[in-house]
Amino acid sequence: MPSFKIDTSSAVVFVATAPVPKLANAKTGERAMDRETGAPLSTVGLLVSDEGEGNLYQVTIPESGLPEGLQPGMPVRVIGLKARDWENEFNGQKRHGISFRAVAIATAA
Repeated sequence: MPSFKIDTSSAVVFVATAPVPKLANAKTGERAMDRETGAPLSTVGLLVSDEGEGNLYQVTIPESGLPEGLQPGMPVRVIGLKARDWENEFNGQKRHGISFRAVAIATAA
């Protein structure tokens, strides 16, 4: 599926929730890995405020792209943020949504 770049250059971005490991299988505890690099993935909640509107996004990021000490409330910059729509069927029920992925997060100076 295609992905779309999201321009956050004019946005104010804060950490909403600290990074947590992304799981490929919750039952077994198997960790989700980047398909290209093999790096373990984490998910972090980001509050993105731009043009008078604020949104909370759960963003998947390779662990190598996360600075140490990220805590809720910290201002950050998002590098390479993309959105991708998804759809699947689980137990006969169709589900769909948008997933967010970034290359890295940097602390705002």
